[in-house]
Amino acid sequence: MKSVAARNGGGNSLLKGSDKKLCLPKNFFEHPKTMNPEAKLVELGLKLPAAPAAGGNYVPTVRVGNLLYCAGTICVLDGQVTHLGQVGKEQTVQTGYEAAKICALNTLTNIKAAVGSLEKVARFVYVGGYVNAVSGFADSPAVINGASDLFVALFGEAGKHARAAVAVAGLPKNCTAEVQVIVEVTA
Repeated sequence: MKSVAARNGGGNSLLKGSDKKLCLPKNFFEHPKTMNPEAKLVELGLKLPAAPAAGGNYVPTVRVGNLLYCAGTICVLDGQVTHLGQVGKEQTVQTGYEAAKICALNTLTNIKAAVGSLEKVARFVYVGGYVNAVSGFADSPAVINGASDLFVALFGEAGKHARAAVAVAGLPKNCTAEVQVIVEVTA
């Protein structure tokens, strides 16, 4: 992947006060309250899936004050696992990225079910990402970016969060990824 400087003509010109300017989309710094995350989903060609069934004795979300704790979601659509196996064996970093994005969509479905609208999300606080990967796998952050990138695309600045991205030896149903989220919500 090229650095910002390389994409804009090379060298460290952006860091040395060059007259070259970084071009950002017109709405890049738009305040998240003016964005409708569900409309943004449609704009991105995505939709919220049906709520995934709980895989055990737990609930999908728990609200404590203005914080909504979301149980881990795996890469399942319509009851079927979309990505099976370990990154570095059956899956690649790119397919793992897509698996994490599906986990994020499932999480968004659970958030909407809990609070009625994604517009009630004030900000993403924390994302815990787990990658089913081969021993020694070091690119978990690149995989979990599938979830993080989606949250930022939909919520702008409010989608940025603290995060852990960890490789593990296995996940439920042999899924490739799992994501846990904490969001701040409005009343």
